[in-house]
Amino acid sequence: MNHGKLLQLILAIVACLVLTAGSVSAQDKSVRIAYVEWDCAAASTHVVQAALEEMGYEVEILPVAAAAMWQAVGTGNVDGMVTAWLPVTHADYYERVKNNVEDLGPIVGGAKLGWVVPSYVTIDSIEEMNDHADRFNRRIIGIDPGAGLMRLSEEAVEEYGLTRFTLVEGSDATMTAALSNAVDRNEWVVATAWSPHWKFGVWDLKYLDDPKGILGGEERIHTIVRKGLKEDKPEVYNFLNNFAWEDPNQLQMVMAWNQEPGSDRMENAKRFLRENKEQFESWKQ
Repeated sequence: MNHGKLLQLILAIVACLVLTAGSVSAQDKSVRIAYVEWDCAAASTHVVQAALEEMGYEVEILPVAAAAMWQAVGTGNVDGMVTAWLPVTHADYYERVKNNVEDLGPIVGGAKLGWVVPSYVTIDSIEEMNDHADRFNRRIIGIDPGAGLMRLSEEAVEEYGLTRFTLVEGSDATMTAALSNAVDRNEWVVATAWSPHWKFGVWDLKYLDDPKGILGGEERIHTIVRKGLKEDKPEVYNFLNNFAWEDPNQLQMVMAWNQEPGSDRMENAKRFLRENKEQFESWKQ
């Protein structure tokens, strides 16, 4: 082999190595996070995105249904998520993928699921609903059909014998719109709900008692990551392991910012990082 061909071969090998190294580096600096289009999930996920981007990562966030979110983490198609409601709401999803994921623990406690009514509604328990079905227009305003809250609500309808009611599928947005319209007209309305959520800062709402405990007790919102993340991307793993809100009110504050007219979730996430620098630094340790 003459010197010219040898030189070309060496250059080709070097170029290949450089390209491969660049590809690995780019891959190591990419992160994919799944979430559900709930206001609490969006707030947490955008703060995670802003923080990781500040740390030099390219972050893709993917809004999907709850079942798809869990499946994506379980199959490794995404690196993780910060909106797993445990121990009850997402228990079935977790059970299906638990061997392929790692639970990094809660990012906030004090979470709750249930059905809410405006405070002017004169009943206090789900057991009283059938007697006032017409005042509620025989509807329970729900959210997206894949949500764990909807599965639990279907069980509650059956267990409480709410034969005069229909559980209406929708979304977080349609649920809050129904609450807004009813409150504006001083009408009765019952809706599936969870806290922390910005709606409790806008309207005077109360949870209906659930004496059978169908809708569960206190919940916590967890971070779940794919198996292997600790080895593949240790800095990302460490960050997600440390990420947590100080309390539910802190999360609810960011959710309220996101409801302001003309607000931008990403800008609000960056605002949170600016105003809470010590907390952000603690997530990176």
